[in-house]
Amino acid sequence: MKDFLELIQSLFEDVLFVPFHALRELELESWFAANALNWVFMLIAFVAFIFWMKQLKKFNDNNEENRDAKAHGFLGKNAEV
Repeated sequence: MKDFLELIQSLFEDVLFVPFHALRELELESWFAANALNWVFMLIAFVAFIFWMKQLKKFNDNNEENRDAKAHGFLGKNAEV
């Protein structure tokens, strides 16, 4: 059992954490390079947010949404108007 646990430890320390160790070394040289992946993810999120807002505006301009106070059944008994 001890050998199995040491195998798991070795797997994580020698194989799976290698990219994290490389990022830790890179961070000492260049903070921006070490965080480049984070910047890419923030850019993707920003583009997705802008796309979503454009889609919402398009549907809002077409008046496709039912904006009655009782538009949904869980808001009251007489939801169907």
